[in-house]
Amino acid sequence: MDLAAFSVDASHLLLGAFATFCAILLWSRTRDMAWTFVIIGVIVSYADIVLATLRTYGLLGPEPLLAGVPIIRILLANIPLLFLGLGFLVAFARKRTR
Repeated sequence: MDLAAFSVDASHLLLGAFATFCAILLWSRTRDMAWTFVIIGVIVSYADIVLATLRTYGLLGPEPLLAGVPIIRILLANIPLLFLGLGFLVAFARKRTR
């Protein structure tokens, strides 16, 4: 692995950790359902970053497949978007009712 690829991976991990840390700080201060969904989305997104990095460096074995489909990779790539969308919908619904 060259320096450029390592730099990309390291910065992705570092900035993802920063976003997750800030999300956890916000989670302890808010009880708002919309923000809670966004925070969960950020945390699951970081789990995807960590898992992809571990796989890239060969620290994890082969991923489990279901009928040839990498289920965990698909779930971790899409669940953050689902939670972000739910958070935006909750915020939108709240703004429409006020």
